[in-house]
Amino acid sequence: MLLVLVEDDSGAVSGGSQEALTLAHGLATDLNVPVHAAAFGTRGEFAATLGAYGVSTLHLLEGPFADAYSPECWGAALAELVRHIGAIGVIAAASEWGNEVLAHASARTGEAFASNCVTVDAGQQWSLTRVRGGGMLLEDAELAGAVKFVSLTPGAVEPAELPIPQQITTDSFVPESTDTLVHSTIVDRKSRGAGVALSTARVVVSGGRGVGSAEGFESLEELAELLGGAVGCSRVATNSGWRPHSDQVGLTGTKIAADLYIACGISGATQHWVGCMGAKSILAINTDPEAPLVTRADYAVIGDVHQVLPAILERARARKQVQGVA
Repeated sequence: MLLVLVEDDSGAVSGGSQEALTLAHGLATDLNVPVHAAAFGTRGEFAATLGAYGVSTLHLLEGPFADAYSPECWGAALAELVRHIGAIGVIAAASEWGNEVLAHASARTGEAFASNCVTVDAGQQWSLTRVRGGGMLLEDAELAGAVKFVSLTPGAVEPAELPIPQQITTDSFVPESTDTLVHSTIVDRKSRGAGVALSTARVVVSGGRGVGSAEGFESLEELAELLGGAVGCSRVATNSGWRPHSDQVGLTGTKIAADLYIACGISGATQHWVGCMGAKSILAINTDPEAPLVTRADYAVIGDVHQVLPAILERARARKQVQGVA
């Protein structure tokens, strides 16, 4: 069977995992095998969602390690489950979490791991295309081995539920290999606060040097709230102390796959483009018509952010008011 590692997003199956489930169902149909899922801890509430994506069995990996993330323990536990159930392929979202756990699991099974894939076709060997070089290169490759580990780049597949959900069973699996394993643990957590997560937001309003100051982001925050989105930024804004690193979009920040990315005063160097190129539509607002992001954007407004944004906000407020009345 094919096994999908499912990621939790505030108590629900993450969007990236839904894409991985959709990919797994298509591959399983070609290979004529069932789809199973794995989750850490007590995630029984996942069952209804997983059934809608064709999962027949949910394996809950349980034990003292399950509720506190540790890549070594979780990777070892997943490898043990893979051997126990005889999975021929393991698929996860190419999040930091998914890539890290699959890397440990594949190493423990001695099998190859192809990360950040955008297409996967099944066969005796799996043909795939994956993102390399920080997002600037696409590599065509073949993946062989008794168990094939694959992570799927966010936005590569459109999630699709089945017309008739699959009946799903749930079982518990307690691995043995984690009891004495030397491993890292999380010692502190910081909440990202309220609002939509940058990595999963459908709309991202991002600011760069052209915003001018930390106070300049207030209008971006209002627009993001009106559109039900999240606020991002460029490296310049982070380095200037205007926004925290967690808001940075780019090669060394968050990679997004939003429906709409609004870039305000961002020139768009290669490192930033790597982070936002997964967006379905990009609107760039900039005074420089030759700025890299302007030339790559689907739509561009040539002008000062501080003059353009108030006009956009006025229309967004009016639309919100009409929707509220309706």
